[in-house]
Amino acid sequence: VQLQASGGGLVQAGGSLRLSCAASGSRFSINAMGWYRQAPGKQRELVADITSGGRTNYATSVQGRFTISRDNVKNTVSLQMNSLKPEDTAVYYCNADLIWYDHLGTPVAENGWGLGTQVTVSS
Repeated sequence: VQLQASGGGLVQAGGSLRLSCAASGSRFSINAMGWYRQAPGKQRELVADITSGGRTNYATSVQGRFTISRDNVKNTVSLQMNSLKPEDTAVYYCNADLIWYDHLGTPVAENGWGLGTQVTVSS
């Protein structure tokens, strides 16, 4: 299963960006999906996640500005980022807790990561 993220870029403070991530492959299901970010010199941190049932969780620093959503049919997760601040500058990573099935039909649990997408917010 592959996770492909898109939508990063350069924006001025106060602006908006939307990140999207699509999971592709065969014989899999996804539980929670989320977004993490890693700024230079800092540890990777959770930005937001969402369960298959739609329950969301946000980092305090982004609450009220970012909105996570998902499409369970298309296996996508999006992150709408509004009122961006320079401190939001980081590489953003898509993450998914998924289960895929091998050739015997045996379920295999896996935590998957997409390649990061750069978000830069200028002051």
